[in-house]
Amino acid sequence: MPSKKRATPISLQPLDALFGTSEETTNGISEIAIGSLHPFPNHPFQVKDDKKMEELSESITQYGVLVPGIVRLRESGGYELVAGHRRKRACELAGLEKMPVIIKDITDDEATVIMVDSNIQREELLISEKAFAYKMKYEALKRQGKRSDLTSCQVGKKLAAEEVSQNTGDSSRQILRYIHLTELIAEFLELADEKKLPFNTAVEVSYLRTEEQQILLQYMHNHNIVPSMKQAKELKQISKERMLTYSEIDQICMNESIEKVQVQIPAKKLKQYFPETYTKTQMEEIIFMLLASWAEREGKE
Repeated sequence: MPSKKRATPISLQPLDALFGTSEETTNGISEIAIGSLHPFPNHPFQVKDDKKMEELSESITQYGVLVPGIVRLRESGGYELVAGHRRKRACELAGLEKMPVIIKDITDDEATVIMVDSNIQREELLISEKAFAYKMKYEALKRQGKRSDLTSCQVGKKLAAEEVSQNTGDSSRQILRYIHLTELIAEFLELADEKKLPFNTAVEVSYLRTEEQQILLQYMHNHNIVPSMKQAKELKQISKERMLTYSEIDQICMNESIEKVQVQIPAKKLKQYFPETYTKTQMEEIIFMLLASWAEREGKE
């Protein structure tokens, strides 16, 4: 009777082989190869090679990564960074091949909330960074908090905004204003980030259609001006009624510009140049006469 052939045992590949990673785990913290860590989709926070990054890299070189990143498995392989994008970059600059992380089994929305919360307290965040981060967390919380007994979408909107505002220093109303800034075209967002377009004015401009924003941007370039809060409100009101035109933008901006040409000089300063008996009318006459003489002289030179 022929002897039975012994079955060859099936060799199961370990997790790191399947995902192309090298993983060493100690106390729930895994050492993952830098090349296997992928950025969070649409990560709203910038990772810059600036002075602070240089300092972080030097600290990691000296002391290592003191706070592990947070990751989750990707279906396409490797790991998705939820928290730790700056640490990863600092590790790269420090020449490290691996980074300590905690691997979590979490949903897309849970990952989004963690990603935003781990970054939103950073100093000197750009307006655009906060705007898109707040929007991502807001939408994630709205999906998590959907309830059939909430008949008004406005109620869900308010609850989500209030939750986003926790531990941020911004009210729920301010959160919604930040979120609306994501409706701005890239050029206006850049102006807001550079403080060339005031925050409140930027919010009003964000209510204009994309085409209207482009027309306004062109007008601003042509005339080298930035609309005031009052002007932006007027433009927004017209936009509610009809498509805003270049000529209407010009009418609103130029009218207010003309009205704004006023110079106020304290009476105390003026009186030191005039006799005490001079009235306000007499002082104005002399000032305008001197201005006319100055303008004529400037024109001849």
